[in-house]
Amino acid sequence: MALRKLLCVMLGNTAAGQTIHLPDWDIYTATDPKTANRLLRENRFLVGLMFLDNVDNDLCGELDQFLKTHSMLEWIGALSATSLGLPPLRELVLSHMFDFHTLPADTSRLSLALGHAYGRAALRTESRSIPEGRADPFVGESLGICNLRRQIKKIANVDAPVLISGESGSGKELTAQAVHKYSARANGPFVPVNCGAIPASLIQSELFGHEKGAFTGAARIKQGLIHSANGGTLFLDEIGDLSQELQTNLLRFLQEKTISRVGSTQTIQLDVRVVAASHVDLEEAVAKGNFREDLFYRLNVLPLRVPSLRERKEDIGLLAQHFFQKFAADRSAKLKGFNSRAIFAMETHDWSGNVRELMNRVRRASVMAEGRLITPTDLGLERRTAPRSREALGDARTNAERSAIHVSLQRAGKNITHAARDLGVSRMTLYRLMEKYGISPNSA
Repeated sequence: MALRKLLCVMLGNTAAGQTIHLPDWDIYTATDPKTANRLLRENRFLVGLMFLDNVDNDLCGELDQFLKTHSMLEWIGALSATSLGLPPLRELVLSHMFDFHTLPADTSRLSLALGHAYGRAALRTESRSIPEGRADPFVGESLGICNLRRQIKKIANVDAPVLISGESGSGKELTAQAVHKYSARANGPFVPVNCGAIPASLIQSELFGHEKGAFTGAARIKQGLIHSANGGTLFLDEIGDLSQELQTNLLRFLQEKTISRVGSTQTIQLDVRVVAASHVDLEEAVAKGNFREDLFYRLNVLPLRVPSLRERKEDIGLLAQHFFQKFAADRSAKLKGFNSRAIFAMETHDWSGNVRELMNRVRRASVMAEGRLITPTDLGLERRTAPRSREALGDARTNAERSAIHVSLQRAGKNITHAARDLGVSRMTLYRLMEKYGISPNSA
């Protein structure tokens, strides 16, 4: 029977010296939250064991955020009797722990508690499985994306306006779609509107509709986009581009849930949830008088921020591989993936265009590449291949090797022989590198 995975986080002077022997568990050890986050990105755990002793208040605050982020795990604490007398640690145990034990831990009791926690986590995972048609739209396991997933699931069924901020190309519309798919409105329409792409002379009638004869060329009654979203979600992208007049009309709709078509005095009652997005700082726009303050507060009930690609660089390899597979029909059959220099080039690029830029570069490279593997030149990133210092070179080599192994294992369906052939190394060399970087086939 395969061993169950256990994340063991040891913090504090006494805790760091603890040894733990649990024969039924495959134990992954971290001595700081940063390492624990990395292990959680690279592996799937259901339970965690946290040793805590002589931990100061600053670390308690960091641990509180860490445990909130990874609340899907069932955590068990192991603390000294002295530590349990400290209010911040007691609060951590009460808020986040399935169970706790005092040090020195009784292995048999600890093993039993871990088994119960694992069973509870497995039940919870099954009960929270996403219904058909609601698959997770995001690719990545970075802290920023994990936080975004968690926030979306919390706010999706709260039927209030959502305001999404983030740079161009970071995935604001994808986030809006996720809010809709996880909500009770999932079976209703999702209507996206790019406020900056509709001519100013048409946007009033496009949003609110118009009556026959309302203006020259209005040959029939037109149902507006807001009406089209009845029973579902209206996504207003780049809402900062709306004119002051339209801002006033939109505010009236948010307050009264009614609209009037252009050329009509009758009101129409609608049931629409509004999700808005902007790449500009709307608070700054309010300060400059370019955006209505009352509309801003009406929209900013449930704010979401989409992280830029620069903030989630550990996801770049996964995203690149995702787009490589997505556009498989565009590429030559001989093209098998990315070489290590291409991975390094992607991880060190600034990505001002964010995920959209990455997608476009991978798609173009998939069409234009002439070799067996995509190179930095194919991606248009040939200047990104040379680190600036010896220290950077070591870091770059480590990151590139780790990413290349992950990507190759995923592409090979976790088959070691095929992955080694793809990387151009022997099976024994690949095993050695996987051990060096703490990579198992199941974690790739």
